[in-house]
Amino acid sequence: MLRQKLLFSALACALAGTTWGQAPSPAVPPMPTILYGTAYYHEYMPYERLEKDVQMMKAAGFNVVRLGESTWSLWEPEDGRFEYAWMDRVVDAMGKAGIKVIMGTPTYSIPAWMARQNPEILARKFNGAQNMYGMRQNMNTDSAAYRFYAERLIRKIAAHYKDNPNVIGWQVDNETGAYGAANEDVFVRFQHHLEKKFGTPENLSKAWFLNYWGQDLHSWADLPRPDAAQSTGYKLEWSRWGQMRVTEFLHWQARLVRECASPRQFVTHDFAGSMHSDVNEEAVSAALDMPAVNIYHWGQREYYNGADQTMQADFTRSLKRNNFLVTETNAQTTDWSSSFQYPPYDGQFRQDVYTHLSNGSNMVEYWHWSSIHANQETYWKGVLSHDMEPNRAYAEMSRTGRELQKIGPRLVNLKLHNDVAILWSRDSLNALNDMPFAKDSQWGGGGSKADYGSLVRQMHRALYDMKVGADFVFPEAQDFSQYKLLIVPALYSADDALLKRIADYIRKGGRVVMTFKSGFTNENAAVRWSMAPGPLREALGFHYQEFSNLAQPLTLKGDPFQAGGDNKVQYWAEFLQLDTAKALAYYDHHFFGRWPAITQNQYGAGKVIYEGTYLTDKLQKAVLKSALDEAGLSGPDQQLPAQVHTRSGTNDYGRTVRYFFNYSGAAASFKYQYKGGTDLLTSRPVKADDTVNLGPWEVAIVEENR
Repeated sequence: MLRQKLLFSALACALAGTTWGQAPSPAVPPMPTILYGTAYYHEYMPYERLEKDVQMMKAAGFNVVRLGESTWSLWEPEDGRFEYAWMDRVVDAMGKAGIKVIMGTPTYSIPAWMARQNPEILARKFNGAQNMYGMRQNMNTDSAAYRFYAERLIRKIAAHYKDNPNVIGWQVDNETGAYGAANEDVFVRFQHHLEKKFGTPENLSKAWFLNYWGQDLHSWADLPRPDAAQSTGYKLEWSRWGQMRVTEFLHWQARLVRECASPRQFVTHDFAGSMHSDVNEEAVSAALDMPAVNIYHWGQREYYNGADQTMQADFTRSLKRNNFLVTETNAQTTDWSSSFQYPPYDGQFRQDVYTHLSNGSNMVEYWHWSSIHANQETYWKGVLSHDMEPNRAYAEMSRTGRELQKIGPRLVNLKLHNDVAILWSRDSLNALNDMPFAKDSQWGGGGSKADYGSLVRQMHRALYDMKVGADFVFPEAQDFSQYKLLIVPALYSADDALLKRIADYIRKGGRVVMTFKSGFTNENAAVRWSMAPGPLREALGFHYQEFSNLAQPLTLKGDPFQAGGDNKVQYWAEFLQLDTAKALAYYDHHFFGRWPAITQNQYGAGKVIYEGTYLTDKLQKAVLKSALDEAGLSGPDQQLPAQVHTRSGTNDYGRTVRYFFNYSGAAASFKYQYKGGTDLLTSRPVKADDTVNLGPWEVAIVEENR
């Protein structure tokens, strides 16, 4: 009990004193070549086959595996008894084959003995619901007992492999989230956080407007639990608290690993996709040498076009403005059941690897090597199917591995430069989830027809379809001047300082496309009590007092952006009244037609387009194209056929590398309108004005001449 009290106190101090996102991470030397491999779980195999697996990996050109993150129960089968031999033989076998190892800290799935001895480790959800043992990620990561066991294990494993030359890096935990934990200790520390942030309960009550329904506070002891909170400020701050907990936990793990491991071993964490509501990826990444992400997709024609992979990669690359790792991606099919089995077409396995590399990834690892024969992830298939023999996927991956053995040094550490950025706001995501603008039903239940995430995806997809690369920027950014165009989707919750930085960017010559709901509430999710759009009024050149949901889509008058049958808007309309802005489009409607749907304003040296409504996909693309054209951001990339996408960057040799993807089942060709170079995949020269032919699901990679 004393041990737990001491650890509880230390954890409380750590949470109270941390400035999120400020902790520096050591510089990582550039990688010499692309890492290509798989997650490997020899412990899951139904029979002994380590030697055969290693031989097959080596033959496929794999040069890296991820090990160890899923089996705490083998590392520590009983409290305080540690076993390493089972993993040592795997690490040694990989080393002899020239395959490097990324070791995971096995903290996301606790052993059965721990749950039995310390049931308080399990997360308590809202309304007292207690997690049961069985599923992974079922714990309260703040638990003093959990932290004791986790620290002991991390220190031992990191020290054990500190001097092993085969282990090149560490993955801390796995796809970490807040897990919905609302245990008493989590709540008590949340109260302490509020005390530090607001000073007095009266200040908090004022910021959150708690005199509504007479719920204002005069004692911290009266702070209600979050289970039934009605306050929008409370809900937003609780979501931030969950993010802070995840950040502290992963920073803590990274510090432990660095204390015990070798400085030559990098530290990463694998985010479960990107743009989470309960994980502040930017703050977490401050403790990492490089972030990693697990990107999954559906293969086959209807779903596979590189768009989702690119969006998630753009977000992950933007976290540290540098290269990243893909720690998990499709091997064959993905699903916890056999209901969504869509194995990629021929060519898509290989194309997916180069898609990740073209977006700045330095590694592609499959999840996982061999399909599991029982339990939850039976049908989340690996490189090998359940028969564990060479197959169609293995053959195509082997082709890719052999290519990367030759050209990996020309592709690694690719530096991308983009002139467009999307401002992504986690606070706006959470606040709009709490107060949605397009619910399916008015009272209770139902989902949303559109939300913050759908708007971000729509705008990124429009850029992707137009072959325009994009970074993501975050509310903490102090300067947007490196970008020629800033896209701001529904910035619903933001402080005055951020809105001023956006206005200053426009005034100094920047161009912005902004959507409805921006500037609506302050940093506490309270609707501003000045005329909308509040601090943005001068920059946007309009004001408004009313808004409306749209029961049916509306057409825009005169089809101003030539969207044809998609010249429509939906879900939401703000009744914009022009000050200095001019209207670009009006609603074609007897009532709404008096107000503009889309406006443009000259402010200082810059311009801003504002969408007061939710556009159809095609219309959104047309509006963004007009902004790109006016910013001078059109060129040869935009002349490529619709099914051909391109990405480019600069490699370690100072040369531009251009990827061209044919995301279709039909052949495609285009005229090469760039500086001459060499196709790295075929070693053939490519000159300006040459015709490049791409077969179905094919890729070309041209390294330009000096």
